[in-house]
Amino acid sequence: MGPESNIRLHVPAPLRPYCAGASQLPISAQTVRGVLEELERNQAALYCNVCDETGALRKHLNVFVNADNMRDLNGIDTTLAPGDVVTILPAVSGG
Repeated sequence: MGPESNIRLHVPAPLRPYCAGASQLPISAQTVRGVLEELERNQAALYCNVCDETGALRKHLNVFVNADNMRDLNGIDTTLAPGDVVTILPAVSGG
C-alpha cells in the first residue's frame, strides 16, 4: 500500500459531544474502513456511536465521501484521496 491520504472527517452536531465538540477531524486513511479504524484508536467515544459492538457501521448512519454515499461506491472499502471529505450523516425519517 502507498502512503495514507490526509482527509477531513465532518462530524454532525449530534455526535460532536463524543469528540470534544470538534466539527471536523483530520484523519490519515486510505479507505473508509481506515477512517473507522482510526476512530476506534483515537476517538473511542465517537467510534462507539458510529459503529456497533461488532464493528459494523450503525444502520441509522450514512457515510458520504465528498457528495457520494459510500454504499453507492465500494462501501467501507471505498478508496480515499488526499483532500477528500468524509461526512457522517444520521438518517432522517418522518412522515
